[in-house]
Amino acid sequence: MSLLFLQLFNGISLSSILLLIALGLAITFGLMNVINMAHGEFIMIGAYMAYTIQQLFQKFMPASAFGWYFVISLGVAFTVAFGIGWLLEATLIRFLYGRPLDSLLATWGVSLVLQQLARQIFGAPNVAVKAPEWLDGGWAITADLMLPYKRLFIIGLVIVCITVIYIYQYHTRGGRNMQAVMQNRSMASCLGISTRRVDAQAFAFGSGMAGIAGCALTLLGPIGPTIGTYYIVDAFMVVVLGGIGKIIGTVAGALGIGVLNTAFEYTTSATIGKVIVFTLIIAFLQWKPSGLVTIKSRALD
Repeated sequence: MSLLFLQLFNGISLSSILLLIALGLAITFGLMNVINMAHGEFIMIGAYMAYTIQQLFQKFMPASAFGWYFVISLGVAFTVAFGIGWLLEATLIRFLYGRPLDSLLATWGVSLVLQQLARQIFGAPNVAVKAPEWLDGGWAITADLMLPYKRLFIIGLVIVCITVIYIYQYHTRGGRNMQAVMQNRSMASCLGISTRRVDAQAFAFGSGMAGIAGCALTLLGPIGPTIGTYYIVDAFMVVVLGGIGKIIGTVAGALGIGVLNTAFEYTTSATIGKVIVFTLIIAFLQWKPSGLVTIKSRALD
Protein backbone atom coordinates (compact mmCIF):
# COMPACT_ATOMS: atom_id res chain seq x y z
CA MET A 1 0.00 0.00 0.00
CA SER A 2 2.84 2.38 0.87
CA LEU A 3 4.56 1.62 -2.44
CA LEU A 4 1.36 2.33 -4.38
CA PHE A 5 0.86 5.64 -2.55
CA LEU A 6 4.48 6.59 -3.20
CA GLN A 7 4.08 5.93 -6.93
CA LEU A 8 0.91 8.02 -6.97
CA PHE A 9 2.71 10.84 -5.19
CA ASN A 10 5.60 10.64 -7.66
CA GLY A 11 3.10 10.88 -10.51
CA ILE A 12 1.41 13.92 -8.97
CA SER A 13 4.82 15.47 -8.30
CA LEU A 14 5.85 15.02 -11.95
CA SER A 15 2.48 16.39 -13.02
CA SER A 16 2.97 19.51 -10.91
CA ILE A 17 6.35 20.18 -12.51
CA LEU A 18 4.94 19.73 -16.03
CA LEU A 19 1.96 21.90 -15.15
CA LEU A 20 4.16 24.69 -13.80
CA ILE A 21 6.15 24.67 -17.04
CA ALA A 22 3.10 24.41 -19.29
CA LEU A 23 0.96 27.14 -17.67
CA GLY A 24 2.77 30.01 -19.38
CA LEU A 25 3.01 28.09 -22.65
CA ALA A 26 -0.74 27.44 -22.63
CA ILE A 27 -1.44 31.17 -22.35
CA THR A 28 0.99 32.10 -25.11
CA PHE A 29 0.04 29.33 -27.52
CA GLY A 30 -3.66 29.61 -26.86
CA LEU A 31 -3.87 33.38 -27.23
CA MET A 32 -1.38 34.20 -29.96
CA ASN A 33 -0.95 30.91 -31.87
CA VAL A 34 2.81 31.35 -31.54
CA ILE A 35 4.97 28.22 -31.22
CA ASN A 36 7.52 29.52 -28.74
CA MET A 37 10.51 27.19 -28.85
CA ALA A 38 12.37 29.62 -26.57
CA HIS A 39 9.99 28.85 -23.68
CA GLY A 40 12.55 26.41 -22.31
CA GLU A 41 15.15 29.18 -22.18
CA PHE A 42 12.87 31.25 -19.94
CA ILE A 43 12.90 28.23 -17.64
CA MET A 44 16.70 28.38 -17.81
CA ILE A 45 16.63 32.12 -16.98
CA GLY A 46 14.54 31.45 -13.88
CA ALA A 47 16.89 28.68 -12.76
CA TYR A 48 19.98 30.88 -13.13
CA MET A 49 18.24 33.69 -11.23
CA ALA A 50 17.91 31.31 -8.27
CA TYR A 51 21.61 30.46 -8.59
CA THR A 52 22.56 34.15 -8.78
CA ILE A 53 20.48 35.13 -5.73
CA GLN A 54 22.00 32.21 -3.82
CA GLN A 55 25.52 33.44 -4.61
CA LEU A 56 24.63 36.99 -3.54
CA PHE A 57 23.17 35.78 -0.24
CA GLN A 58 26.24 33.64 0.47
CA LYS A 59 28.57 36.60 -0.12
CA PHE A 60 26.72 39.57 1.32
CA MET A 61 24.07 38.29 3.74
CA PRO A 62 24.44 36.68 7.18
CA ALA A 63 24.11 32.92 7.37
CA SER A 64 20.88 33.23 9.36
CA ALA A 65 19.20 34.93 6.38
CA PHE A 66 20.21 32.31 3.80
CA GLY A 67 16.90 30.47 4.09
CA TRP A 68 15.07 33.46 2.59
CA TYR A 69 17.03 33.48 -0.65
CA PHE A 70 14.71 31.03 -2.41
CA VAL A 71 11.56 33.03 -1.65
CA ILE A 72 13.22 36.14 -3.08
CA SER A 73 14.47 34.10 -6.06
CA LEU A 74 10.90 33.28 -7.07
CA GLY A 75 10.03 36.98 -7.35
CA VAL A 76 13.29 37.83 -9.14
CA ALA A 77 12.90 34.92 -11.57
CA PHE A 78 9.38 36.01 -12.49
CA THR A 79 10.37 39.67 -12.87
CA VAL A 80 13.45 39.05 -15.02
CA ALA A 81 11.73 36.48 -17.25
CA PHE A 82 8.70 38.79 -17.53
CA GLY A 83 10.91 41.70 -18.65
CA ILE A 84 12.87 39.65 -21.19
CA GLY A 85 9.62 38.16 -22.51
CA TRP A 86 8.13 41.63 -22.95
CA LEU A 87 11.27 42.74 -24.82
CA LEU A 88 11.22 39.66 -27.06
CA GLU A 89 7.56 40.17 -27.89
CA ALA A 90 8.10 43.83 -28.77
CA THR A 91 11.14 43.22 -30.97
CA LEU A 92 10.32 39.90 -32.66
CA ILE A 93 7.15 38.00 -31.74
CA ARG A 94 4.76 40.83 -32.66
CA PHE A 95 5.77 40.42 -36.32
CA LEU A 96 5.07 36.67 -36.35
CA TYR A 97 1.41 36.49 -35.34
CA GLY A 98 -0.53 34.09 -37.56
CA ARG A 99 2.71 32.56 -38.85
CA PRO A 100 3.29 29.50 -36.63
CA LEU A 101 6.09 27.97 -38.72
CA ASP A 102 7.98 31.26 -38.88
CA SER A 103 7.54 31.72 -35.14
CA LEU A 104 8.87 28.19 -34.55
CA LEU A 105 12.05 28.86 -36.54
CA ALA A 106 12.59 32.35 -35.12
CA THR A 107 12.12 31.35 -31.48
CA TRP A 108 14.32 28.28 -32.01
CA GLY A 109 17.06 30.67 -33.10
CA VAL A 110 16.40 32.83 -30.03
CA SER A 111 16.72 29.75 -27.82
CA LEU A 112 20.16 28.95 -29.27
CA VAL A 113 21.29 32.56 -28.69
CA LEU A 114 20.07 32.51 -25.07
CA GLN A 115 21.77 29.18 -24.41
CA GLN A 116 25.07 30.48 -25.73
CA LEU A 117 24.69 33.67 -23.72
CA ALA A 118 24.15 31.58 -20.57
CA ARG A 119 27.34 29.62 -21.34
CA GLN A 120 29.27 32.87 -21.69
CA ILE A 121 27.99 34.24 -18.38
CA PHE A 122 27.73 31.17 -16.13
CA GLY A 123 29.90 28.62 -17.95
CA ALA A 124 29.02 25.40 -19.75
CA PRO A 125 29.15 22.96 -16.78
CA ASN A 126 26.07 22.45 -14.66
CA VAL A 127 25.89 24.28 -11.35
CA ALA A 128 24.13 23.27 -8.14
CA VAL A 129 21.66 25.32 -6.15
CA LYS A 130 21.48 24.47 -2.46
CA ALA A 131 17.95 24.25 -1.13
CA PRO A 132 17.17 26.17 2.07
CA GLU A 133 17.23 24.14 5.27
CA TRP A 134 13.46 24.35 5.75
CA LEU A 135 13.06 22.25 2.59
CA ASP A 136 15.44 19.49 3.70
CA GLY A 137 14.00 16.17 4.80
CA GLY A 138 10.47 15.00 4.34
CA TRP A 139 7.11 14.26 5.88
CA ALA A 140 7.23 10.75 7.37
CA ILE A 141 3.73 9.32 7.01
CA THR A 142 4.76 5.77 7.93
CA ALA A 143 8.04 4.00 8.56
CA ASP A 144 8.24 3.10 4.87
CA LEU A 145 6.76 6.23 3.36
CA MET A 146 8.32 9.69 3.37
CA LEU A 147 7.25 12.58 1.12
CA PRO A 148 10.11 15.05 0.41
CA TYR A 149 9.43 18.63 1.47
CA LYS A 150 10.91 19.88 -1.82
CA ARG A 151 8.29 18.13 -3.93
CA LEU A 152 5.52 19.09 -1.53
CA PHE A 153 6.65 22.70 -1.85
CA ILE A 154 6.53 22.48 -5.66
CA ILE A 155 2.99 21.07 -5.50
CA GLY A 156 1.97 23.91 -3.18
CA LEU A 157 3.63 26.45 -5.48
CA VAL A 158 1.66 25.08 -8.45
CA ILE A 159 -1.60 25.39 -6.51
CA VAL A 160 -0.79 29.03 -5.70
CA CYS A 161 0.07 29.77 -9.35
CA ILE A 162 -3.14 28.17 -10.63
CA THR A 163 -5.18 30.15 -8.09
CA VAL A 164 -3.54 33.43 -9.12
CA ILE A 165 -4.08 32.72 -12.82
CA TYR A 166 -7.70 31.72 -12.22
CA ILE A 167 -8.44 34.88 -10.24
CA TYR A 168 -6.73 37.03 -12.86
CA GLN A 169 -8.39 35.34 -15.82
CA TYR A 170 -11.95 35.24 -14.47
CA HIS A 171 -12.18 38.08 -11.94
CA THR A 172 -10.18 40.97 -13.41
CA ARG A 173 -10.74 43.20 -16.40
CA GLY A 174 -7.37 42.28 -17.91
CA GLY A 175 -8.18 38.59 -17.66
CA ARG A 176 -11.58 38.99 -19.28
CA ASN A 177 -9.96 40.99 -22.09
CA MET A 178 -7.51 38.13 -22.57
CA GLN A 179 -10.33 35.60 -22.81
CA ALA A 180 -12.18 37.81 -25.30
CA VAL A 181 -9.13 38.07 -27.54
CA MET A 182 -8.54 34.33 -27.27
CA GLN A 183 -12.11 33.52 -28.34
CA ASN A 184 -12.58 36.11 -31.10
CA ARG A 185 -9.74 38.51 -31.79
CA SER A 186 -11.54 40.55 -34.46
CA MET A 187 -14.65 41.10 -32.38
CA ALA A 188 -12.59 42.00 -29.29
CA SER A 189 -10.72 44.60 -31.33
CA CYS A 190 -14.01 46.05 -32.62
CA LEU A 191 -15.20 46.39 -29.02
CA GLY A 192 -12.23 48.57 -28.14
CA ILE A 193 -9.86 46.02 -26.58
CA SER A 194 -6.23 46.71 -27.42
CA THR A 195 -5.21 43.30 -28.75
CA ARG A 196 -1.64 44.56 -29.13
CA ARG A 197 -1.39 45.30 -25.40
CA VAL A 198 -3.12 42.03 -24.45
CA ASP A 199 -0.66 40.04 -26.58
CA ALA A 200 2.35 41.75 -25.02
CA GLN A 201 1.06 41.24 -21.47
CA ALA A 202 0.17 37.61 -22.12
CA PHE A 203 3.53 36.72 -23.65
CA ALA A 204 5.41 38.46 -20.84
CA PHE A 205 3.25 36.79 -18.20
CA GLY A 206 3.77 33.37 -19.78
CA SER A 207 7.51 34.00 -19.79
CA GLY A 208 7.37 34.98 -16.12
CA MET A 209 5.57 31.73 -15.26
CA ALA A 210 8.36 29.83 -17.03
CA GLY A 211 10.86 31.71 -14.86
CA ILE A 212 9.07 30.52 -11.71
CA ALA A 213 9.14 26.97 -13.09
CA GLY A 214 12.88 27.20 -13.65
CA CYS A 215 13.40 28.47 -10.12
CA ALA A 216 11.42 25.49 -8.77
CA LEU A 217 13.44 23.02 -10.87
CA THR A 218 16.61 24.02 -9.02
CA LEU A 219 15.23 22.10 -6.03
CA LEU A 220 15.42 18.83 -7.95
CA GLY A 221 18.99 18.84 -9.26
CA PRO A 222 21.82 20.73 -11.01
CA ILE A 223 21.01 23.27 -13.70
CA GLY A 224 22.72 24.16 -16.96
CA PRO A 225 22.20 26.13 -20.17
CA THR A 226 20.11 23.33 -21.72
CA ILE A 227 17.82 22.61 -18.76
CA GLY A 228 14.79 23.94 -20.62
CA THR A 229 15.20 21.60 -23.60
CA TYR A 230 14.51 18.57 -21.37
CA TYR A 231 10.99 19.79 -20.62
CA ILE A 232 9.81 21.77 -23.66
CA VAL A 233 8.44 18.75 -25.58
CA ASP A 234 6.52 17.47 -22.55
CA ALA A 235 5.16 20.98 -21.97
CA PHE A 236 3.82 21.17 -25.52
CA MET A 237 2.24 17.72 -25.11
CA VAL A 238 0.47 18.93 -21.95
CA VAL A 239 -0.88 22.01 -23.75
CA VAL A 240 -2.04 20.11 -26.84
CA LEU A 241 -3.58 17.25 -24.83
CA GLY A 242 -5.36 19.56 -22.40
CA GLY A 243 -6.82 21.80 -25.09
CA ILE A 244 -6.00 25.39 -25.91
CA GLY A 245 -7.03 28.21 -23.62
CA LYS A 246 -8.50 26.47 -20.57
CA ILE A 247 -6.71 26.14 -17.21
CA ILE A 248 -8.65 23.00 -16.30
CA GLY A 249 -7.55 21.36 -19.54
CA THR A 250 -3.89 22.11 -18.84
CA VAL A 251 -4.25 20.73 -15.31
CA ALA A 252 -5.93 17.56 -16.60
CA GLY A 253 -3.32 17.11 -19.33
CA ALA A 254 -0.40 17.49 -16.92
CA LEU A 255 -1.99 15.15 -14.37
CA GLY A 256 -2.69 12.50 -16.99
CA ILE A 257 0.79 12.60 -18.52
CA GLY A 258 2.56 12.69 -15.15
CA VAL A 259 0.66 9.81 -13.55
CA LEU A 260 0.73 7.61 -16.68
CA ASN A 261 4.42 8.30 -17.27
CA THR A 262 5.29 7.33 -13.69
CA ALA A 263 3.12 4.19 -13.85
CA PHE A 264 4.61 2.96 -17.13
CA GLU A 265 8.17 3.77 -16.03
CA TYR A 266 7.59 1.70 -12.88
CA THR A 267 6.28 -1.32 -14.79
CA THR A 268 8.65 -1.10 -17.79
CA SER A 269 11.51 1.42 -18.15
CA ALA A 270 11.90 5.17 -18.54
CA THR A 271 12.35 5.04 -22.32
CA ILE A 272 9.57 2.55 -23.01
CA GLY A 273 7.28 4.41 -20.62
CA LYS A 274 7.68 7.66 -22.55
CA VAL A 275 7.09 5.87 -25.85
CA ILE A 276 3.85 4.34 -24.53
CA VAL A 277 2.60 7.68 -23.18
CA PHE A 278 3.45 9.44 -26.44
CA THR A 279 1.62 6.75 -28.41
CA LEU A 280 -1.46 7.06 -26.21
CA ILE A 281 -1.48 10.85 -26.66
CA ILE A 282 -1.31 10.49 -30.46
CA ALA A 283 -4.15 7.97 -30.40
CA PHE A 284 -6.27 10.23 -28.17
CA LEU A 285 -5.71 13.25 -30.41
CA GLN A 286 -6.76 11.21 -33.43
CA TRP A 287 -10.06 10.64 -31.64
CA LYS A 288 -10.39 14.15 -30.18
CA PRO A 289 -8.09 16.61 -32.01
CA SER A 290 -9.20 19.63 -29.95
CA GLY A 291 -7.93 18.08 -26.71
CA LEU A 292 -9.63 17.40 -23.41
CA VAL A 293 -11.19 20.86 -22.97
CA THR A 294 -11.94 23.47 -25.63
CA ILE A 295 -13.16 27.06 -25.62
CA LYS A 296 -16.82 27.44 -26.49
CA SER A 297 -17.32 30.26 -28.97
CA ARG A 298 -20.13 31.66 -31.10
CA ALA A 299 -17.70 32.51 -33.88
CA LEU A 300 -18.56 30.93 -37.20
CA ASP A 301 -15.33 29.55 -38.60
